[in-house]
Amino acid sequence: MNFDLSDEHRLLRDSVREFAEGEVAPIAEEIDHNKRFPTEIIEKMGKLGWMGIPFPEEVGGGGGDSLAYALAVEELTRIDSSVAITLCAHTSLGTQPIYLFGSDEQKAEWLPKLCSGELLGAFGLTEPEAGSDAGNTQTRADLDGGNWNINGAKQFITNAGTDISGLVSITAVTGTDERGRKEISNLLVPNGTPGYEQGKQYGKIGWHASDTRPLTFTDCKVPEENLLGPRGDGFKQFLKILDIGRIGVAAMGVGLAQGALDLAIAYANERVAFGQKIGKFQAIQAKIANISSELEGARLLTYKAALEKDAGLDFSLTAAQAKLKTGRLAVWAAEEAVQIHGGYGWIDEYAISRLYRDAKILTIGEGTDEVQQMVIARKLGC
Repeated sequence: MNFDLSDEHRLLRDSVREFAEGEVAPIAEEIDHNKRFPTEIIEKMGKLGWMGIPFPEEVGGGGGDSLAYALAVEELTRIDSSVAITLCAHTSLGTQPIYLFGSDEQKAEWLPKLCSGELLGAFGLTEPEAGSDAGNTQTRADLDGGNWNINGAKQFITNAGTDISGLVSITAVTGTDERGRKEISNLLVPNGTPGYEQGKQYGKIGWHASDTRPLTFTDCKVPEENLLGPRGDGFKQFLKILDIGRIGVAAMGVGLAQGALDLAIAYANERVAFGQKIGKFQAIQAKIANISSELEGARLLTYKAALEKDAGLDFSLTAAQAKLKTGRLAVWAAEEAVQIHGGYGWIDEYAISRLYRDAKILTIGEGTDEVQQMVIARKLGC
């Protein structure tokens, strides 16, 4: 068992780290404060080939693997979660459905533009009555004269309303099966389609510079060939997509915890109290040691999930465990880092305050902690 990164993985990690520190860090406070989507950063990342890291070169991707993708997400989240979730949602939720389930025509039309970062992809699953209970989808799509007529609403959708947003893959009820249950399918809806509207940005606790908004579909018509994969496979499809997405969100938890630790150590080596730097006090050292120890375990679990996926193994248990572990770690590590900062941790101009606000969503998005526990227990036979 080799715990060392390959030269290629190490090079990518270092390149993304340098970019995050040199390009993202200088504007992180500004985009957070102004709730501004950083289009210029995403375009630069696209030109560097990072918006399609885990997809093959023949479809326009970077030719990397899931571990490379996780490393990039981790390094971005160390500095800013809004930029990281933009990449994460675009890759795992926006591009993966088309790569995994799309027709040759759909792949040829969309993957090159998505992998290059020319366009952003989004995934419309959550609804007012269908969050953790994703099978309770209410949005309907009726086939009429060669078109799907879509009516319904989605909420908490990332990347759907930016200037470079290209399309959203949505779940919709397309009929009933032989047992009278909802038949759920996935459909591609390009931005600009009549009847498809992106609502106003949400006011959020964190992730201020990411694009998150509700979507509405009112007699929105898309061609019959915009069906993604076989009709009625939507439920199976989005479960697979969520499994993959959990690797990215777990990497975000690792990255945020690492960023919090970095800030805590820097502050502890700078702040003087009672005649010495506070990093010399055992109480502060204990906090830093505990974060570091938990972080290394969470990082290895996340990398294991990525490696299992790349090896073609069943990775859903490990991905759920990693997502559960890292989300909780991020919240705790950020809180401990704020405590180390004392009163300054409560001041917006200190980066740790942003990480503190950004952390909590990692226990909710991409499946709540409670959903992860359910997935884990079922995979263990309960």
